[in-house]
Amino acid sequence: MSFKPYLLATGTLACLLPILSVAQNISPQQTEATKLDAIIVTATRSAQTLRSTIGDNTVVNREALDQTPDSTLAEVLGRQHAITFVNYGGPQTLSTINIRGTNSKQSLVLIDGVRTNSGSSGLPALNAMPINSIDRIEIVRGASSSLYGADAIGGVVNIITRKPGDKQPFKAFANMGVGTYSSSEYDAGFSGSHNGLSYSLYGGYGQSAGFDATTNKNYYANPDTDSYYRSNIGGQIGMAWQTGQTLTLSTYQSRSNAGLDFGTPYFNDRGIQTLSNTTLTSSNQINKIWLSTFTASILTDQYENKITPTGNFSGTETYKTDQTQYVWQNNFKLSETQQFSLAYERLNQKITGQFSDYDYVSPSNVGYQNDEVFTNAFVGVYQGEWGPHAVQLSARNDANSQFGNFATGSIGYAYQFTSQWRANVGFNTGFRAPNFDELYWPSTADYLGNPNLQPEKSKNIEVGLQYTHQSGQLGLTAYQNEISNLILNQPSQPGSYTYQPFNIGNATLKGLTFNGNQYITKHTQIVGSFDWLSPINDDTNELLPLRAQRVLRMAAEHTWGEALFGLEWYLSSARREVFSKNNMGGYGLLNASLAYKVSKNATVQVRWNNLLGKEYNLVENYNTPGSNVFVNLALSY
Repeated sequence: MSFKPYLLATGTLACLLPILSVAQNISPQQTEATKLDAIIVTATRSAQTLRSTIGDNTVVNREALDQTPDSTLAEVLGRQHAITFVNYGGPQTLSTINIRGTNSKQSLVLIDGVRTNSGSSGLPALNAMPINSIDRIEIVRGASSSLYGADAIGGVVNIITRKPGDKQPFKAFANMGVGTYSSSEYDAGFSGSHNGLSYSLYGGYGQSAGFDATTNKNYYANPDTDSYYRSNIGGQIGMAWQTGQTLTLSTYQSRSNAGLDFGTPYFNDRGIQTLSNTTLTSSNQINKIWLSTFTASILTDQYENKITPTGNFSGTETYKTDQTQYVWQNNFKLSETQQFSLAYERLNQKITGQFSDYDYVSPSNVGYQNDEVFTNAFVGVYQGEWGPHAVQLSARNDANSQFGNFATGSIGYAYQFTSQWRANVGFNTGFRAPNFDELYWPSTADYLGNPNLQPEKSKNIEVGLQYTHQSGQLGLTAYQNEISNLILNQPSQPGSYTYQPFNIGNATLKGLTFNGNQYITKHTQIVGSFDWLSPINDDTNELLPLRAQRVLRMAAEHTWGEALFGLEWYLSSARREVFSKNNMGGYGLLNASLAYKVSKNATVQVRWNNLLGKEYNLVENYNTPGSNVFVNLALSY
C-alpha cells in the first residue's frame, strides 16, 4: 500500500491541533472531562477516575457498545488505538488480539477480574464473549504482570459484565436485529436495586449462515458456508446486609457452535466453545481506611473440534480448562491522596484433553502428559499524589508449581503542568508462563511438548503526553518493549518433522501512538488515532508476523435532531504471513451507521460495514466478510 494515505491521515490528525484552540468553548452533551471521570479498576486494582491513572488506559462504556450491536468483542477492541485483531475466517472462528505488537498469548483477558486465557492454548475465548453481556471494557496498555501476574506482557483487557448501579431503579433493554448472511441477533435483560438488594439478568442468541472460512488455496479448504449459532446468559444478585458490607454472586455462561474447515475428506466440521464463570465476592469496609475484598471464582473453558473420524480417532477433540481462583485484597486509604493495596492470589488450573495424534496411517486419541498447575502470588500497589506530582508503584511475586518464583515490578510517574497538560513516564516488567500445550503435549506426528520451558520475560518503558479540555483531547505515547526467552517452535532434532517449543527467541517492540477526539461543533465529533509499530525479531532482524506497522483509525459522528450519523475509516499497512513469510497487502475499510430515535424507548439502527466491498485477508488464505448490512431495533425502559 502507498504511504500517501498515511501522510494524508497524519495531516488530518495534525489539523486537530488548531481546531482544539478554537473549539474550547463548545459545550457538547458529554464533555471530555465527563469521559475522563469514568471509573477504572484494572489500572491499579482499585477504583479511580480515568484521568488520575498513569499510562495509556481506556474505558469503552456501554453507550459506545450500543452503537455497534452487530460487532464482536475482537472488532470492538480493534477500534481502540494500539490494538489490532485477527480471526480465521469469520466472527465465529478463533480470534486473537495484538496489543502494542504482542501476540494474544502475551495479553491477559479478564472477565470481572478473573483470568480467562486458556490453560491449554494460552488464548482467551474472545468468540465466546458477546458484547450484549458487557457493561464496559477496561484496557490497560503496557506490561502489567506486577498487577496481574503471567501473560500481561502487552497489557490487560478486563471485561466488566452487566451490573446494576448503586440505588439504580428498575431498567430493562432488548435488541432484535437482522443482517447479511442471514444473520440475526436477539438479546434482552433487566437490572435494578432496592433496599440493599441489587440484581441483574441478561441473555442473548445469535445465528448466521455465514460464508466460507477458507479460500481454495488453503490446505484445509472445504467449499462450504460456515454457519454459527451462539447463546449466552448471565446475571448477578447482591445484598448490602449492612453499611459497607456486601455479598455478591454473579455468573456468566456462553456457548458457540461454529463452522470451520478441516480439509478432506469433506465433513461438517464444527468448533464448539463454552465458557462458564461463577464468582462470589464479599466486600467489607473494616473501618474508615481499610476495605477488605475476598473473591472466589470457578471458571471452565472448553473447546471441542468435531471433524472427520479416521482410523482409531473418534473425530472429537476436547480441550478443557477447569480453573479456581481466590483473591483476598486489602485497600488502605492512608490519606485523601495516598493509598496502599496488598493482595494474595491462589490460582489452580487443571487440564483435560483428548485429541488426535495425527498419525498419517492410523490416527488415535491421545491426552496430556501432565494435567495440573497452581500459583500462589502476593502483590502490593502504592498510589500517591503531591500537588502536580503522581506516583504509582507495584510489585508482585508469583510462585508457580512448574517454573518456581517469578518477581515483577512497575513504577510510574506523572506531572500535571497545567489543568490541561499532563506528562507521564513508566517502567515495568512482565512475563508469560508457558501453557499446557507447550509444556505437556504428548509425542505426536508433528509436535511434542517441552516441560523444561521457562517463562518469557519483558522490560517495557514508555512516555506519554496528554492535552485535555472541555470538548476534546489529544494523546501521544511512545514505548519500547524488549521481550527475551521467547518460546519458538523448532525441529525437536536436526532433520525432524516433529516440532518442539524452546526458549530461544528475542524481540523488540517499538511504537508511537497518536490519538485524539474533538467536538468541532456542539453536534459533531471527530475521533482518530495513528499507530506506528516496529515489531522486530532480534535474532533474524525480520518483522514479526501478522503485525501492521501503520494503522490509522478515523471516525466522525453528527447528531441531527433525533438522528445520529456515523462514518468510520480504517487503514492498515501490509503484514507478514506466519509460515510463507509473504506480505499480505494493506487495506482500507469504510463503515457507515445511522441511528434514529423513534420514541423515548425505541431506536432503529442501521450499520453498513465494508461499504465499498473491499477484499482483504487478516490471515493468508482465510476469508473475511464482504460488504454487509445489519438493522437493529433497540428498546429500553
